Amino acid sequence: MADAPEKAFILAAGKGTRLRPYTDTVPKPMVDIAGKSIIRRAIEKLKMQGVREIVINLHHLGHVLESHLQGIKDPRIVFSREEELLETGGGLKKGLHHFDGKPFYIINGDALWDDAQDTALSRLAKAWNEETMDILLLLQPVSHMNLTAGVGDYSLQEDGRATRVKSKDGQYMFAGIRIAHPRIFDNAPDGPFSFLSLMDEAERNGRLHAIAHLADWYHISTPEDLESVNAAFRAEGK
Repeated sequence: MADAPEKAFILAAGKGTRLRPYTDTVPKPMVDIAGKSIIRRAIEKLKMQGVREIVINLHHLGHVLESHLQGIKDPRIVFSREEELLETGGGLKKGLHHFDGKPFYIINGDALWDDAQDTALSRLAKAWNEETMDILLLLQPVSHMNLTAGVGDYSLQEDGRATRVKSKDGQYMFAGIRIAHPRIFDNAPDGPFSFLSLMDEAERNGRLHAIAHLADWYHISTPEDLESVNAAFRAEGK
Protein backbone atom coordinates (compact mmCIF):
# COMPACT_ATOMS: atom_id res chain seq x y z
CA MET A 1 0.00 0.00 0.00
CA ALA A 2 1.62 3.19 -1.21
CA ASP A 3 0.07 5.36 1.53
CA ALA A 4 0.69 2.99 4.45
CA PRO A 5 2.79 4.47 7.27
CA GLU A 6 6.48 3.67 6.96
CA LYS A 7 7.32 4.55 10.55
CA ALA A 8 6.03 3.60 13.99
CA PHE A 9 6.40 4.55 17.65
CA ILE A 10 6.36 1.90 20.39
CA LEU A 11 5.57 3.20 23.88
CA ALA A 12 7.96 1.35 26.17
CA ALA A 13 8.90 3.77 28.96
CA GLY A 14 6.29 2.90 31.58
CA LYS A 15 7.01 1.11 34.87
CA GLY A 16 4.42 -1.68 34.49
CA THR A 17 3.80 -1.70 38.24
CA ARG A 18 0.70 -3.92 38.07
CA LEU A 19 2.79 -6.68 36.51
CA ARG A 20 5.28 -6.92 39.34
CA PRO A 21 7.35 -8.94 40.16
CA TYR A 22 8.01 -9.56 36.44
CA THR A 23 8.69 -5.88 35.81
CA ASP A 24 11.13 -5.56 38.70
CA THR A 25 13.90 -6.82 36.42
CA VAL A 26 12.67 -6.14 32.88
CA PRO A 27 10.43 -3.47 31.31
CA LYS A 28 6.90 -4.69 30.59
CA PRO A 29 7.40 -4.83 26.78
CA MET A 30 10.25 -7.30 27.36
CA VAL A 31 8.13 -9.80 29.25
CA ASP A 32 8.40 -13.25 27.68
CA ILE A 33 5.46 -14.92 25.95
CA ALA A 34 6.24 -18.51 24.92
CA GLY A 35 9.91 -17.77 24.38
CA LYS A 36 9.65 -14.38 22.70
CA SER A 37 9.18 -10.92 24.20
CA ILE A 38 6.03 -8.90 23.57
CA ILE A 39 7.99 -6.10 21.91
CA ARG A 40 9.84 -8.42 19.52
CA ARG A 41 6.50 -9.84 18.43
CA ALA A 42 5.26 -6.30 17.70
CA ILE A 43 8.43 -5.40 15.81
CA GLU A 44 8.06 -8.50 13.63
CA LYS A 45 4.49 -7.53 12.75
CA LEU A 46 5.57 -3.98 11.89
CA LYS A 47 8.36 -5.32 9.69
CA MET A 48 5.91 -7.57 7.84
CA GLN A 49 3.76 -4.49 7.23
CA GLY A 50 6.69 -2.72 5.56
CA VAL A 51 7.57 -0.33 8.39
CA ARG A 52 11.20 0.72 7.95
CA GLU A 53 11.83 2.72 11.15
CA ILE A 54 10.56 2.33 14.70
CA VAL A 55 11.06 4.89 17.47
CA ILE A 56 10.97 3.38 20.98
CA ASN A 57 10.91 5.50 24.12
CA LEU A 58 12.90 4.36 27.16
CA HIS A 59 12.76 5.13 30.88
CA HIS A 60 12.15 2.26 33.33
CA LEU A 61 15.07 -0.19 32.90
CA GLY A 62 15.65 1.41 29.53
CA HIS A 63 19.20 0.06 29.25
CA VAL A 64 17.85 -3.49 29.64
CA LEU A 65 15.39 -3.03 26.78
CA GLU A 66 18.01 -1.35 24.61
CA SER A 67 20.33 -4.31 25.09
CA HIS A 68 17.48 -6.75 24.34
CA LEU A 69 16.88 -5.12 20.95
CA GLN A 70 20.53 -4.67 20.05
CA GLY A 71 21.35 -6.22 16.71
CA ILE A 72 18.00 -5.54 15.03
CA LYS A 73 18.84 -3.81 11.75
CA ASP A 74 15.53 -4.11 9.90
CA PRO A 75 13.47 -2.16 10.71
CA ARG A 76 15.81 0.57 11.92
CA ILE A 77 15.39 1.07 15.67
CA VAL A 78 15.72 4.58 17.14
CA PHE A 79 15.63 5.09 20.91
CA SER A 80 14.11 8.15 22.56
CA ARG A 81 15.43 8.30 26.12
CA GLU A 82 13.42 10.04 28.84
CA GLU A 83 15.21 11.28 31.94
CA GLU A 84 11.79 12.22 33.30
CA LEU A 85 8.87 9.90 32.57
CA LEU A 86 6.81 11.90 30.08
CA GLU A 87 3.71 9.68 29.99
CA THR A 88 2.17 8.57 26.71
CA GLY A 89 1.52 12.00 25.21
CA GLY A 90 4.72 13.68 26.32
CA GLY A 91 6.84 10.75 25.21
CA LEU A 92 5.32 10.81 21.75
CA LYS A 93 5.74 14.57 21.44
CA LYS A 94 9.43 14.28 22.34
CA GLY A 95 9.97 11.85 19.45
CA LEU A 96 7.71 13.62 16.96
CA HIS A 97 10.55 15.04 14.88
CA HIS A 98 11.33 11.56 13.56
CA PHE A 99 8.08 11.37 11.57
CA ASP A 100 8.54 14.24 9.10
CA GLY A 101 4.94 15.41 9.49
CA LYS A 102 3.56 12.10 8.16
CA PRO A 103 1.04 9.72 9.79
CA PHE A 104 2.59 6.88 11.78
CA TYR A 105 1.63 3.78 13.74
CA ILE A 106 1.59 4.01 17.54
CA ILE A 107 1.81 0.73 19.45
CA ASN A 108 1.59 0.28 23.21
CA GLY A 109 4.64 -1.63 24.38
CA ASP A 110 2.46 -4.33 25.94
CA ALA A 111 0.15 -4.78 22.91
CA LEU A 112 -0.13 -8.48 22.06
CA TRP A 113 -2.47 -9.62 19.32
CA ASP A 114 -3.18 -12.35 16.79
CA ASP A 115 -3.96 -11.57 13.18
CA ALA A 116 -6.54 -12.71 10.71
CA GLN A 117 -5.44 -13.26 7.09
CA ASP A 118 -5.74 -9.50 6.56
CA THR A 119 -3.62 -8.19 9.42
CA ALA A 120 -4.63 -5.50 11.88
CA LEU A 121 -1.89 -3.14 10.71
CA SER A 122 -2.84 -3.65 7.06
CA ARG A 123 -6.52 -3.04 7.79
CA LEU A 124 -5.69 0.16 9.68
CA ALA A 125 -3.60 1.39 6.74
CA LYS A 126 -6.41 0.64 4.28
CA ALA A 127 -8.99 2.40 6.46
CA TRP A 128 -6.85 5.47 7.18
CA ASN A 129 -7.98 8.75 5.60
CA GLU A 130 -6.08 11.82 6.74
CA GLU A 131 -8.69 14.10 5.18
CA THR A 132 -11.34 12.95 7.66
CA MET A 133 -9.30 11.47 10.52
CA ASP A 134 -6.71 12.60 13.02
CA ILE A 135 -6.51 9.26 14.85
CA LEU A 136 -7.65 5.79 13.79
CA LEU A 137 -7.92 3.20 16.59
CA LEU A 138 -7.97 -0.57 16.63
CA LEU A 139 -10.75 -1.70 18.97
CA GLN A 140 -11.28 -5.19 20.37
CA PRO A 141 -14.86 -6.44 20.84
CA VAL A 142 -15.23 -7.19 24.54
CA SER A 143 -17.49 -10.12 23.67
CA HIS A 144 -14.55 -11.81 21.90
CA MET A 145 -12.21 -11.63 24.90
CA ASN A 146 -12.04 -14.97 26.67
CA LEU A 147 -8.50 -15.50 27.92
CA THR A 148 -8.15 -12.06 29.52
CA ALA A 149 -10.84 -9.68 30.76
CA GLY A 150 -11.98 -6.71 28.70
CA VAL A 151 -13.23 -3.24 29.59
CA GLY A 152 -15.71 -1.40 27.38
CA ASP A 153 -13.71 1.75 26.64
CA TYR A 154 -15.47 2.71 23.40
CA SER A 155 -18.54 2.42 21.24
CA LEU A 156 -18.30 2.43 17.46
CA GLN A 157 -20.75 4.30 15.28
CA GLU A 158 -21.94 3.17 11.86
CA ASP A 159 -19.85 5.85 10.13
CA GLY A 160 -16.71 4.54 11.85
CA ARG A 161 -16.36 7.27 14.46
CA ALA A 162 -15.37 6.15 17.95
CA THR A 163 -16.93 7.45 21.17
CA ARG A 164 -15.31 6.96 24.57
CA VAL A 165 -17.63 5.38 27.13
CA LYS A 166 -16.63 6.77 30.52
CA SER A 167 -18.79 4.23 32.36
CA LYS A 168 -16.60 1.49 30.82
CA ASP A 169 -19.58 -0.55 29.63
CA GLY A 170 -19.11 -0.04 25.90
CA GLN A 171 -18.79 -2.87 23.40
CA TYR A 172 -15.12 -2.33 22.58
CA MET A 173 -11.80 -2.09 24.37
CA PHE A 174 -8.96 0.05 23.00
CA ALA A 175 -6.28 -2.38 21.81
CA GLY A 176 -3.32 -0.01 22.10
CA ILE A 177 -2.73 0.14 18.33
CA ARG A 178 -3.51 3.14 16.14
CA ILE A 179 -2.49 5.47 13.33
CA ALA A 180 -2.15 9.16 14.15
CA HIS A 181 -1.31 12.33 12.26
CA PRO A 182 1.40 14.53 13.85
CA ARG A 183 -0.87 17.60 13.63
CA ILE A 184 -2.70 16.41 16.77
CA PHE A 185 0.32 17.65 18.76
CA ASP A 186 0.15 21.23 17.42
CA ASN A 187 -1.39 22.59 20.63
CA ALA A 188 -0.18 19.90 23.00
CA PRO A 189 1.60 20.96 26.21
CA ASP A 190 5.26 20.40 26.93
CA GLY A 191 6.26 17.88 29.58
CA PRO A 192 4.27 14.87 30.79
CA PHE A 193 0.69 14.37 29.62
CA SER A 194 -1.58 11.54 28.52
CA PHE A 195 -2.20 10.72 24.87
CA LEU A 196 -5.81 10.08 25.90
CA SER A 197 -6.36 13.85 26.00
CA LEU A 198 -5.51 14.01 22.28
CA MET A 199 -7.87 11.12 21.56
CA ASP A 200 -10.63 12.97 23.39
CA GLU A 201 -9.91 16.13 21.42
CA ALA A 202 -10.05 14.23 18.14
CA GLU A 203 -13.37 12.76 19.23
CA ARG A 204 -14.79 16.21 20.00
CA ASN A 205 -13.75 17.33 16.52
CA GLY A 206 -15.37 14.28 14.89
CA ARG A 207 -11.96 13.03 13.76
CA LEU A 208 -11.49 9.97 16.00
CA HIS A 209 -12.30 6.85 13.99
CA ALA A 210 -11.84 3.15 14.62
CA ILE A 211 -12.09 -0.33 13.17
CA ALA A 212 -12.87 -3.54 15.04
CA HIS A 213 -10.16 -6.18 15.31
CA LEU A 214 -10.98 -9.50 13.64
CA ALA A 215 -8.83 -11.81 15.79
CA ASP A 216 -7.71 -12.23 19.39
CA TRP A 217 -6.10 -9.47 21.43
CA TYR A 218 -4.78 -9.96 24.94
CA HIS A 219 -5.07 -7.53 27.83
CA ILE A 220 -2.01 -8.29 29.95
CA SER A 221 -2.40 -6.28 33.14
CA THR A 222 -1.63 -8.66 36.01
CA PRO A 223 0.70 -11.62 36.64
CA GLU A 224 -2.33 -13.89 36.33
CA ASP A 225 -3.06 -12.48 32.85
CA LEU A 226 0.52 -13.06 31.79
CA GLU A 227 0.63 -16.61 33.08
CA SER A 228 -2.63 -17.60 31.38
CA VAL A 229 -1.59 -16.06 28.03
CA ASN A 230 1.86 -17.60 28.24
CA ALA A 231 0.37 -21.06 28.89
CA ALA A 232 -2.08 -20.67 25.99
CA PHE A 233 0.61 -19.55 23.55
CA ARG A 234 2.85 -22.46 24.50
CA ALA A 235 0.00 -24.94 24.16
CA GLU A 236 -0.87 -23.58 20.70
CA GLY A 237 2.75 -23.32 19.56
CA LYS A 238 2.56 -19.56 18.90
